[in-house]
Amino acid sequence: MVGFGYDVHRFAEGGRLVLGGVEIPAARGVSAHSDGDVLFHALCDALLGAAGLGDIGEHFPDTDPRYQGVASRVFVERVVALLEERGYRIVNVDATIVLQEPKIAPYREQIRQSVARLCRIPPERVSIKATTPERLGFVGRGEGVVAFCVCEVQPSVP
Repeated sequence: MVGFGYDVHRFAEGGRLVLGGVEIPAARGVSAHSDGDVLFHALCDALLGAAGLGDIGEHFPDTDPRYQGVASRVFVERVVALLEERGYRIVNVDATIVLQEPKIAPYREQIRQSVARLCRIPPERVSIKATTPERLGFVGRGEGVVAFCVCEVQPSVP
């Protein structure tokens, strides 16, 4: 079964930029209820969607004070546990981060390892890509960051 996830956050002064659990040095971070890790949020939606379990907002609403400032890694850990409880295993993850700057290439392998570890799959089954929107739209103007994620989950073999 295949799932798709998407997330977006606007940049704000004084925030942090965390992508796939890796803090990226940047002039501005994101404005969010949690740590605003768009990659982990898109990953959660993809995993939940593949298993027919709703979306991140149903499981971790941004109106719930328990999630204020929480590391999005916690969301991924809980979603992976939820899938395992229901007899699913993650096959692969393919993600794309869209932002004008900073460059993600120096952090790509760290992000890949982080995603693989949390999803309990080999790094070879995780693809992390980054692209710029060539200065077009709100992301191109440096106003925010977007992540897309596709994954496959299968029933676990006993």
